[in-house]
Amino acid sequence: MIIAGVQKLKIEFGGREIFSDVTFDVNEGDFVGLIGANGTGKTSLFKAITGEVVPSAGGVFISKNINVGYLEQHACAGSVRTVYDEALTAFSDLIETEKKLEEISSQIENGADNVEELINNQSALHDYYNRRDGLTYRSKTASALTGLGFSKDDFNLTCDKLSGGQRSKLSMCKLLLSGADLILLDEPTNHLDISGVEWLEDYLKSYKGSVIVISHDRYFLDKICNKIVELANKRSYFCKGNYSAYCKAKQQRIEIERRHYENQLEEIKRIEGIIEQQRSFARERNFITAESKRKMLEKKKAELVEPEPDIKQIRIKFDPAYESGSDVLSVERLKKSFGDKVLFENGSMKVYKGDRAVVIGKNGCGKSTLLKILTRKITPDEGLFSFGANTVVGYFDQNLESLRGGKTVIDEIWDENRRLKETEVRKYLALFLFRGDDVFKQVDSLSGGEKAKLCLLKLMLSQANVLLLDEPTNHLDIVSREVLENALMNYTGTIIAVSHDRYFINKLSTKIFRMTEYGFELFDGDYDDYCRVIAGESVAKAEKTAPKVNEYKLLKERNSEINRLKGKIKRTEAEIENVEATISSLNDLLSQPETAADYEKVCEITKETESASQKLLELMEEWEKMTERLTELTEDM
Repeated sequence: MIIAGVQKLKIEFGGREIFSDVTFDVNEGDFVGLIGANGTGKTSLFKAITGEVVPSAGGVFISKNINVGYLEQHACAGSVRTVYDEALTAFSDLIETEKKLEEISSQIENGADNVEELINNQSALHDYYNRRDGLTYRSKTASALTGLGFSKDDFNLTCDKLSGGQRSKLSMCKLLLSGADLILLDEPTNHLDISGVEWLEDYLKSYKGSVIVISHDRYFLDKICNKIVELANKRSYFCKGNYSAYCKAKQQRIEIERRHYENQLEEIKRIEGIIEQQRSFARERNFITAESKRKMLEKKKAELVEPEPDIKQIRIKFDPAYESGSDVLSVERLKKSFGDKVLFENGSMKVYKGDRAVVIGKNGCGKSTLLKILTRKITPDEGLFSFGANTVVGYFDQNLESLRGGKTVIDEIWDENRRLKETEVRKYLALFLFRGDDVFKQVDSLSGGEKAKLCLLKLMLSQANVLLLDEPTNHLDIVSREVLENALMNYTGTIIAVSHDRYFINKLSTKIFRMTEYGFELFDGDYDDYCRVIAGESVAKAEKTAPKVNEYKLLKERNSEINRLKGKIKRTEAEIENVEATISSLNDLLSQPETAADYEKVCEITKETESASQKLLELMEEWEKMTERLTELTEDM
C-alpha cells in the first residue's frame, strides 16, 4: 500500500531551479535511501514532504492518517530536562494516560459517586495503555539511549549540557521511539560510532513503519534500503534494491542511454544524407521527399536525449616525495588520561611500509587523541612511539583545524607552497573544483565539504609518505568519497586512518586496530574479516570449513553454464551480423533514386530500419550481459 508519493516535484530558490520532475512512491514498510552530491536538494525535498517548503510545481501526497516524523535540526534546544526525561517525551500520551489512571484510582478509593463510570473509563485507558506497550516504554527508552551511545551516567545530564552531536542523537532517539508511520532521517549515522550505527541498523530492521533516509554511508544504505532515489542533474533516478544494486543499475542505464544516443545521432546523420541527396536531384518530387525528410529530421532532433552528463569530480593523486624505510611506526605501552578519565593504556602497535591500517573503537575511546599524539600535538602520559627512517608525515584533521581563518582559498594553499607559481596553484585548486572566482572566496565561508577538499589538497601537496587520516570521509559526499578511496588505493606510501565508515574500511584496510581502554587489538584484513573474527569465526576457519562435498557438482554446473553461454553467444553474434546486414541493405535501398522518389516506399523502409536498429540494440545488450557472465565464470576457475 502506498503511504506517500512525490509527483513531478519542482523546487526553486531565488529563481534558481534546484530540481524538477522528481517522482517516486513510498510503500508501507519501504526503506528509501535518498542520495546525491552535496547541494542537489536532498534536504529541500525533505522540507517539501513536511510542508516546510512549498514546491514550484508538482506535489507531495501523504495518505490519510499517516503520521510523518522528521529529525529536528535544533534538537532539544533550551530544554532543561534530563536526557532520559527528554527521551520519554516521545511517549507523552502514555505518561498522560498514567496520570489519568492514578487520578481515577484515587477517586475510586475515596468513594466517588460515579464509580461505574470511572471503572469503565479506567478499563478503556488500560486497554489503550497496553496496546501502546505501556509496560515496556521506559525500558525501550533506556535501551534506545544506550544503543545510540549514551551511558547510564549521561541519562541524568540536562539537555543544555549536551554537545551538538549528543543533542542530534537524543532527537533521533525521540523520533525512533515516536512510532511515526513514516520517518525522515537526515544523515542519522553522522554522530554515531560503528557500534551505534550497527544498533541503528538492527533497530530499523524491526521498525514497523517506513523510512526515507538521506545518507552518504554506503554500508548503511546497503544494509537497510530496499529502494534508492538519487538526485542528480536537477532530476531524480529511481531503482529498487540497496545501494550496490543501484550502482550496478546506474552503470547499465548510462551505457544504454549512451548507445541509444549514438544510434539516434547515426539516424539523424543518415536522414541528413538522404535530404542532401534528394535536393541534389533538383526535381519537384525529390524536393517533396526532401521536405518530408526534413520534418522527420526535426522530429528526431526534438526526441534526441543526451546521456546523463558526468558529475564533476575532484581529482586526487597522492605521490610521496620519496620512499620510507620498512619500519614505519612503533607504538609501545601508550597511555592517555584527561583528569580521572583514562582513555586508553598499554596501547601498542606496529605499522610497516605499505600498510593501510585503520583504527576503530567507540566514540570517546581516544582515536583522534592517538593521532594527535602521533603528530605531537598532545603528549602521552606514559609510553613512547617512534617513526622509522625517511618518514614524512601528513595529517588530515576531522575538525579541519589546519585551515586558518581570514584567508582566501588561493592564499590558504599558496602560503604553504611558495615554490609553486600562481598558475600552478590555480591548476591544483581546479582539480578540487575551485575554479574562477571560487579561488578568492574566504575560507571561513566555505561549506564543510569544500573545507575538507581544501585540506585534502594541502595533504596531497605535502608529498608525505605516511598519511594520518582522522575521519577523512566525514564531510564528503559519495562521489568524493569514492574518488578519495581510489586515490588512497593507488598510494604507494603508508596509511593510518581513524574511521567509522565501514565501506571505506572494507575497501581500504589491510589491518585493523581496535582501541579499548586496555590496549589496541590487531585484526588482519578488512571490516568484513573483522566482523567474522569477533563473531567467533576466523577467516581461516571460514575458508577451511567451506563446503567441499559439492565441489564436483558445482564445477560440473559451472562448465555446463559456460558451454551453454558460449553457444548462445555464438548464435547471438550470428543474429547480430544478420541484422546489421539487413540495416545495410535497407540503407542501400533507401539511397537509390527510384526508391527515394517513392514517398510511401521511403516511409516503409525507414520504419523497417528503425525496427531493425532497435532489434540490434537489444541483441547487443544481451550479448554484453552474456560475455560479462562468461568472463566471471572463467575468472573464478
